[in-house]
Amino acid sequence: MAPHFHDALETRDPAEREQALLQALAGQIAHAQAHAPAFAELLAGVEPAKVNSRAALARLPVTRKPELLARQQAQRGSGGDPFGGHATVGWAGLVYRRGARKVFQSPGPIYEPEGEATDYWRLARALFAAGFRAGDLAHNSFSYHLTPAGSMMESAAAALGCAVFPGGVGNTELQLQAIADLRPQAYVGTPSFLKILLEKAEEQGRSVRSITKALVSGEAFPVALRDWLAARGVSAYQCYATADLGLIAYETSAREGLVLDEGVLVEIVRPGTGDPVPDGEVGEVVVSTLNPDYPLIRFATGDLSAVLPGACPSGRTNTRIRGWLGRADQSAKVRGMFVHAGQVAEVVRRFPEIGRARLVVEGELANDRMCLRVELTDAPPEGLAERIAAALREVTKLRGEVELLEAGSLPNDGRVIEDRRAI
Repeated sequence: MAPHFHDALETRDPAEREQALLQALAGQIAHAQAHAPAFAELLAGVEPAKVNSRAALARLPVTRKPELLARQQAQRGSGGDPFGGHATVGWAGLVYRRGARKVFQSPGPIYEPEGEATDYWRLARALFAAGFRAGDLAHNSFSYHLTPAGSMMESAAAALGCAVFPGGVGNTELQLQAIADLRPQAYVGTPSFLKILLEKAEEQGRSVRSITKALVSGEAFPVALRDWLAARGVSAYQCYATADLGLIAYETSAREGLVLDEGVLVEIVRPGTGDPVPDGEVGEVVVSTLNPDYPLIRFATGDLSAVLPGACPSGRTNTRIRGWLGRADQSAKVRGMFVHAGQVAEVVRRFPEIGRARLVVEGELANDRMCLRVELTDAPPEGLAERIAAALREVTKLRGEVELLEAGSLPNDGRVIEDRRAI
């Protein structure tokens, strides 16, 4: 494989990739049903061999982080499985007695396993695209405490043959001293902390010019900051990864969106549902991972993104997404009751005439007003607005107005609930 690519998977024919992913997915579903009790329950009655298309995948249930947390909490303190039946690995004393190398705690708290596979989180692909190569020293300023970010990046760098300085978070002065002494070629961490390090170095007259490349994540990475870093000699790229799923997508030299990782199947769905949206429309990122140790099937990230058309100019042939565009887990409290994106989706589901929809909340305290603005695919039948309003009241237990719009009237930003009230 040419040095430009991490491996041959990145340049596969898209049809070949799709076939391979769907075949692997069928095996993953069978594995999860047999070894992960949560998925044995969630996917009961599903025949793995019949999940052989995107349409079949879309019929499977979506798992969201609150549900994963609830399953974990239900088994805590009772000698149960701290992973809530979602993992297939563990240690002595659990139902599963093999395979967990590390355990992490993310906010919730939610526990995630790290298995024994090399580059378990698959971040080496993103590091390679950012220019990291064997023999580099990578200064890793992601946290090594409780959460997995530091370990995710370190194991990936080791898989590439890089040495790692485990800087962790904070201790700016000590980290600057280490950079000056060790002269690392690369940085891994949040973009904001890299900016802090470079600013401090400039103030103090310290040399950090050895760092010429970076992989950043965990925060938004605006173009203005990318250019600021480039002006100081650092070529920085971003990736999209989570503690549950590992790498989802990564930036390439083309700087046009993020290319999907080769070890996941990604869908973009309408927020609050599991229904895929057309390519280009903003929706929630739902991921099925092929990791056998933590076989999350249709796991909703809560993040918004959209598919970009066409192939990546870098030569990688996998699908691209626009990157992080906000959060999908939208809600608003109206007249003392919470309204969620899933409730809006339930109303929309009852009317095939509706395309996009957005619930707009306006007014002042104790005088909230709801208006469901809906795009129609055709001319509205008589009484449609009244029937939608009745459904809105039935689902949310709140009265609201309905505004009928032509297709294309609402912004393509994934927002389902818009709260216009003054804070």
